[in-house]
Amino acid sequence: MRRRDGLLRRSVRTLVGVTLGSLLALAELGFLIVASVGLVPIVAVPRSRDRVVGFVHRCARQLAVVEQRRLARWHQVHDLGPYSDRNAFRYIVRRWPIGALGGLVLLLLLFGLVVAGSMLTAWIFGGPWALIENGSDRISVETLAVALIPGTLLLYLNVMGIIGVPVLDARIARRSLVPSAEEVLTRRVSELTLSRAEVVQVVNDERRRIERDLHDGVQQRLVALGLLLSRARRTDDPDHAAALIKQAHEESEQALGDLREVAWRVYPTVLDELGLRDVIAVLAERSSIPVTLRYELSERPPATVETVAYFVISEAITNAAKHSGAERIEIVLRRQTAGFLVTVTDDGEGGADPGGRGLTGLAGRVAANDGTFSVHSPPGGPTIVKAELPCA
Repeated sequence: MRRRDGLLRRSVRTLVGVTLGSLLALAELGFLIVASVGLVPIVAVPRSRDRVVGFVHRCARQLAVVEQRRLARWHQVHDLGPYSDRNAFRYIVRRWPIGALGGLVLLLLLFGLVVAGSMLTAWIFGGPWALIENGSDRISVETLAVALIPGTLLLYLNVMGIIGVPVLDARIARRSLVPSAEEVLTRRVSELTLSRAEVVQVVNDERRRIERDLHDGVQQRLVALGLLLSRARRTDDPDHAAALIKQAHEESEQALGDLREVAWRVYPTVLDELGLRDVIAVLAERSSIPVTLRYELSERPPATVETVAYFVISEAITNAAKHSGAERIEIVLRRQTAGFLVTVTDDGEGGADPGGRGLTGLAGRVAANDGTFSVHSPPGGPTIVKAELPCA
């Protein structure tokens, strides 16, 4: 019974997909006709050629996105893209005849079902087919048997056509929308070149920030510590010397705290011991804004991925505390198919600049780990920082 239900479900899904594909073929044919008529005048005006061609290709991409969703939903074709606007236009040009073929197969199937139904009705109840044959009220069994042979053949061809159209559709889509090996290598080389430059920039920015923190924080406190000890050595008043030593002790503790802060910004060694969840909990406790943590990972990610996630969360919390005026921060870590997603949301004023130094550095870190980084911060908030990190 389950097999029958599965077969019926797949048949209905295929039939719906072919039907939608035939309707989309009409829209694609109309789009190509309008685009062809619109491209004719620009031959005489070369200045606008690139702009018009780019607009046509972008429109074709929207149709290709709809086709991609249809193939994924009804024909289980999920391995498409990434593709350019030009490839999307080429796909639409190649694809609409397949959709038209699917529509023709559906029309033949509908025509065959109507003819078969009318002949069956004439055999049982009488009708026009019987009057055409011999003027009697009902059609004869011999005529029905003879018509059954080509009807069965037509039904078989229709079923094979409905099964074959999605296969051909998926083949054309993969050939047009899946990048070739050369395109993949070229894109990969460009991404690696860009990520290498971003990593170098991130490292240089980190060095400058560490130097600034050491100069403005730890170094100043050590200088103050030395001055206090020097004054304590020169004074003859025991009470004054004790007070100076007490201040020196406080300065040494603050300097030690500043050193810990700098070390945490470089790399928190406790991340290797405690794991990402506990380290984020420490960040949440130290934050001046209440933080809600939703940790939905069942297993611990690799160390490199944990490091990138830590810096994303740490920088997002720091930015929210300094600039957003938020009252609450929410951190979510969720597993995905090929990795996991880090989301940091604050209810502040928004308006964060993705091109700022801190967020640009985060984008470089994530890109160096083959991940994707995005910031959504409209005026008035909220600010949403997302990092999708692969976890192979």
